[in-house]
Amino acid sequence: MNGKMITFPGGGNFCQGYLAESVTGGPGIIVLQEWWGLVDQIKEVADRFSEEGFVALAPDLYHGQSTKNPDAAGKLMMALNIEKTAKEMNNAINYLSSLPSTTGSHVGSVGFCMGGQLSLYAACSNSIIGACVDYYGIHPNVKPNIKSLEAPVLGFFGEKDPSVPPQAVQNLETELRQCGKKVEFHIYPNRDHAFFNHKRPEVYDQADAEDSWTRMTQFFRQYLLV
Repeated sequence: MNGKMITFPGGGNFCQGYLAESVTGGPGIIVLQEWWGLVDQIKEVADRFSEEGFVALAPDLYHGQSTKNPDAAGKLMMALNIEKTAKEMNNAINYLSSLPSTTGSHVGSVGFCMGGQLSLYAACSNSIIGACVDYYGIHPNVKPNIKSLEAPVLGFFGEKDPSVPPQAVQNLETELRQCGKKVEFHIYPNRDHAFFNHKRPEVYDQADAEDSWTRMTQFFRQYLLV
């Protein structure tokens, strides 16, 4: 791992997260976890961002808990206090934007699965986010206020994803466009949920994962390097 676990303040409390900084500094990216927790795969995503010239922070939204068991992960996700989590994400965003290594007036957000929905939620709640990426986002209790969204949205989804089927993707895209938001969604044919996660070989697809990574980093450079 290139980064390190840190503790950052906010609202009278302290939160933890994984920080990976480019040696030259760069735009900030908030990386939001899947339902498994702040696991090594998410830390590796933050490391990849730092290697691409970004400063990435992945807040620990489960406060030290993580699991490899789907049933346990589902319980952790459903037990998430959304109001508290929103405050913690805002704390992370504000801390990231204040770092000397973070350049620019805006940061980006990206999340996967549960984190994908939280990425959109955070972008709708904090105008510091200047670009939002959603990888197959889902959480039944997270309801982003689309009307307040200012950032452009880039989304990646799998055609065979039973959790976020194409119709749900199309409905979200329609809602965003009807509210006058800038949005670009990609639905990869024959891909399942979590196709980006190389720790899950049963669903991972290298070609589409790399394609989405290239599109995402270009998107962040377009909107954050201004």
